[in-house]
Amino acid sequence: MGVALSITAFPVLARILAELKLLTTDVGRMAMSAAAVNDVAAWILLALAIALSGVGRSPVISLWVLLCGTGFVLLCIFIAPRIFKWMARRCSEGEPVDEKYVCATLAAVLAASFVTDMIGIHALFGAFVLGVLVPKEGPFAGALVEKVEDLVSGLFLPLYFVSSGLKTNVATIQGAQSWGLLVLVIVTACFGKIVGTIVVSLLCKLPIQEAVTLGFLMNTKGLVELIVLNIGKDRGVLNDQTFAIMVLMALFTTFITTPIVISVYKPAKLAVTAYKHRTIQRKNMSKQLRILACFHSTRNIPAMLNLIEVSRGIEKREGLRVYAMHLMELSERSSAILMVHKAKKNGLPFWNTEQVQDSNQIVVAFDTFSNLSKVSIRPTTAISPMNSMHEDIVASAERKRVAMIILPFHKHPRLDGHLETTRGELRHVNRRVLQHAPCSVGILVDRGLGGASHVSSSNVDFSVTALFFGGHDDREALAYGVRIAEHPGISLIVVQFIVDSEVTGTSVKVEMNDKTNPEARSDDDEFLADVKQKSSIDGSIKFEERIVKDARGTIEAIREYNRCNLFLVGRMPEGQVVVSLDKKSDCPELGSLGNLLTSPEFSTTASVLVVQQYRSQLPEESLSSLKEGESSDGDCDSE
Repeated sequence: MGVALSITAFPVLARILAELKLLTTDVGRMAMSAAAVNDVAAWILLALAIALSGVGRSPVISLWVLLCGTGFVLLCIFIAPRIFKWMARRCSEGEPVDEKYVCATLAAVLAASFVTDMIGIHALFGAFVLGVLVPKEGPFAGALVEKVEDLVSGLFLPLYFVSSGLKTNVATIQGAQSWGLLVLVIVTACFGKIVGTIVVSLLCKLPIQEAVTLGFLMNTKGLVELIVLNIGKDRGVLNDQTFAIMVLMALFTTFITTPIVISVYKPAKLAVTAYKHRTIQRKNMSKQLRILACFHSTRNIPAMLNLIEVSRGIEKREGLRVYAMHLMELSERSSAILMVHKAKKNGLPFWNTEQVQDSNQIVVAFDTFSNLSKVSIRPTTAISPMNSMHEDIVASAERKRVAMIILPFHKHPRLDGHLETTRGELRHVNRRVLQHAPCSVGILVDRGLGGASHVSSSNVDFSVTALFFGGHDDREALAYGVRIAEHPGISLIVVQFIVDSEVTGTSVKVEMNDKTNPEARSDDDEFLADVKQKSSIDGSIKFEERIVKDARGTIEAIREYNRCNLFLVGRMPEGQVVVSLDKKSDCPELGSLGNLLTSPEFSTTASVLVVQQYRSQLPEESLSSLKEGESSDGDCDSE
């Protein structure tokens, strides 16, 4: 009874924390660490309880079972890790894992279960001991999860819950005494876990809010609870009524966890902070620049690293700090162990204190880059469903006080140069971030910026073109261009488009009456004056003015720069020139210019960074275009 009342369900807790977006917070890490220790302690106590619960046994037999069980655990600890490490070394990254290693591991699990069952301890204990010793990362661990998890989670686990449900006869709880006993068990279970956790947390100087949250999280019950109860029922320790009461207690304590934690502790609200530098464009350019660079897979890494490299500026400044956020989708089949393993290093430096080579390609890439460059890079992880992933990005940007979020576009180039959709749901993430971001946002359309690998600082030789029409977004894109032009390997061409005075007729003036903001134009002129002054001093910046008459002339002028490596454009440019280009966008998150530069008709190998400047309230035109895009997603992928 003590074991059944005190267990914390590790897998159930991991799922609850991931869905509440608490897995990568301090509270989530503390809860998972405590639950892991609790889980191991529960299994050991369960083995002890089983050894002592034999009906009609003499104490000598119980002692013999206990000693044999201890010997089995010690034998596994000394032998199994060496075998598993040998198997892991034989499984190379990027190559298929040999089936014989998976089969050998499953056979070992069955053998361990058989041995513990013969000893007199439950068969599940042997499987658990071996499972603790199996490696948790690398291709071997990934292959094991892939082969086993669907079968276990999709078939065996539901069958086990069904069998437990069929054994539960709620009708045995009759009368005031039985229902009073149910209330007493629930109160005892909650009091022991919640109050005990709160008292210890307060003694460790945790805030009361976090202490209460930890208490309710640690009160989560799950699979191991049912295993304990089933063993107790099979051994005759629990009768039908007690079994039903304990199952209902487990259900109740688990169901109350999520709503109570939501009402007590919401880190998104606690994370809101006020900070000044929410944009790249600022008066004091010597302050440290903070960027949140998001990526979904290794395909996004080279372009992101090369963009970070050119963004670092000159060494005299406070420098560049980058938070590299790995966006991981929380699916129904996400393994609790692997989720926690990926989240536990969240926010820590990339280097490995044990000097053991990490097989994770992403960690190796950023670790190497941070060691070779002057850039401070910190990893962070977002594990959430796609429909709420933008909340993690926005909250992290707020906490880290970044000036810009850089997101990967949801399309990637094919061999023929055209863009194809790889994961269509990523465009929803980008659009929602644009709507709710607490800072400026850049969407990177990668066409192989710098090639398929990171370009070292001394080898950088990029040509960057900033297209300037006017408005907040164009000023932000150009401010970012001026920043990266400080890199010795970057040459920046600033192209300002001006309408030919001969064609500025009444019709154009009428169209632009509601769009031309005199204050915005004066800001543009003042900003461009500073850029022109810098271009006269700095030879890496070249300023050009292009006088155009119509949309065709504008497009032809842009085509002359298609041999550059990177285009910088604003998402919602303003001014008279844009009116003729302002057509319905296939992908509204890129705006009219972004769509033009990424269309199949525009032949270029240059990557495109589409920038939206932070404003406390986005213009209605910008918001409406993003909302319209949500309802017409099919157009974005119809190439």
